Amino acid sequence: GMELPWGIFGENLTTEGLKEEDAGIGDHYRIGRAVVMVCQPRIPCYKLGVRFGRDDMAKRFLANGRCGIYFSVVEEGLVAAGDAIERMQRGEHGLTIADIQRAYVHGRDDVALVRRIVSLAIMPAGLHKDFVQKLAALEV
Repeated sequence: GMELPWGIFGENLTTEGLKEEDAGIGDHYRIGRAVVMVCQPRIPCYKLGVRFGRDDMAKRFLANGRCGIYFSVVEEGLVAAGDAIERMQRGEHGLTIADIQRAYVHGRDDVALVRRIVSLAIMPAGLHKDFVQKLAALEV
């Protein structure tokens, strides 16, 4: 495998123990003095391949199932190495980052899941559009 130094993917925050299977869309976490909300998985684009000099890098990244999590900042505050990550509340949707990532890669296998994702008002516009198009193609 490749040696991947911290920050190579452009991440702002690297965590230990917070898994895509456990992080639900809309979940609120306190990290240090900040409060953040889970909003979407990190879906790689062609730029990842450019950065690594490999055309297949985005595909490999998605196949791994460990996509990463985008948070929105609910309450600004200082965050330091070693700060605990504490879930304050669960999102009301019951969908995890892993669910969204799985539907992005294998959506044709679970139309009901894609429909649930499309119904999320909280989903960022760009990703929502991708899933609307995916659903339209599945329902033809």
